[in-house]
Amino acid sequence: MKTLRMKSLAALAAFALAGATTVLAQGPGVGGSTIKGHVTDPAGVPVTKGEIRFTKDIHSTQKEQKMIYVTPVDANGNYETKNVLPGEYFIYVYQNDISTDMQDFIVKPGENATLDFDMTSERYMKDLSPERKKEIEEYKKNAAAAISANKVINNLNKTLAAVRTDLAAATATKADVSKDVSDMKAATDAKPDESVLWIVYGEALLGQADHLAADDQKAGKPFASDDVVVKLYTDSIAAYQKGVDINAASKKPTPADQAIAYNAIGNIDGKLGKVPEAAAAYDNAVKQDPTRAGMYYSNEAIVLYKASQADGAIAAADKAIAADPTRADPYYIKGQSLIGKATIDPKTQLPVLPPGCLDAYQAFVSLAPPTDARVAQTKELLASLNVKMDANYKAPTAPKKK
Repeated sequence: MKTLRMKSLAALAAFALAGATTVLAQGPGVGGSTIKGHVTDPAGVPVTKGEIRFTKDIHSTQKEQKMIYVTPVDANGNYETKNVLPGEYFIYVYQNDISTDMQDFIVKPGENATLDFDMTSERYMKDLSPERKKEIEEYKKNAAAAISANKVINNLNKTLAAVRTDLAAATATKADVSKDVSDMKAATDAKPDESVLWIVYGEALLGQADHLAADDQKAGKPFASDDVVVKLYTDSIAAYQKGVDINAASKKPTPADQAIAYNAIGNIDGKLGKVPEAAAAYDNAVKQDPTRAGMYYSNEAIVLYKASQADGAIAAADKAIAADPTRADPYYIKGQSLIGKATIDPKTQLPVLPPGCLDAYQAFVSLAPPTDARVAQTKELLASLNVKMDANYKAPTAPKKK
């Protein structure tokens, strides 16, 4: 579900009942009558693609008939032909250049007449062979199934749009999204083969877990000890993974959607302290969408740093910087991870920063917004260590595209 992305079922095909015929369209007669109507196919569905064609050659074979007026059927199954001259006509419905219905009609001078083509009517059905009737019955069954499926999809698309809007609004405040969880559970039950539904279901579960975890934090309770919260996070991972698996197995996989899901899985694993699993998820995200490698590796660096895995955090930060040298966070993570490796010069008794530490901090300060509290903290840290920043330092820039 790329707007997700939800796939709709194929449109109903026109039901062909006769052979093709050559058409020579001519312009309408000035000051004539208007003939309009509605076209319904054998399943009771409006015909939305086709033409209405008029001929006066009622005594000729269909191949020999010359079409005088040709009018398209609109998206609602309606047509309107103006300035039709008086006389007797055969009026055809054509779909894909195949005649699917015809009526004999006499046009009177100056009238505004309605001529509907209802292919479910007794008029239409009475002259059909048993074989044609059987074909139509089979078509009606298939059409009914398609219509029913389209109704389900339309309802799911509405649910999807509403939930996404609600989740976006709830993210900042970590509001309760239990209704969105219920709605998306019902959506995946209704169409369990749609990857986007599972991905958004995972997002809803994550939102609700964050909401309850925030309540735990206010109460001074570690969320890891809250079985309900842990289960919501775990269920969220499972939903995201289900979406990834369905997407990967589809005829037209969407790698960007898979990457988004893997990134979310990495973030959740990080919350749960599952560091190796988180790193693997971020690596999968990069494989699916290398264009956002800077963000995914940056997230990996944050998780490893919080887990006190300095070397891993530095490696992930370096990968994030290589992918996108204009992101501030990886430089901060690198600097913070390296500062713990600082030593003291035995002669001067001054701190000696490890290679790359000062440069990482300077890059962070040059790229981060001045309002970022970490900027002031970094400057204070370096000043306390008697380390001077380069006043002429230039912020890293993105490499030029070839």
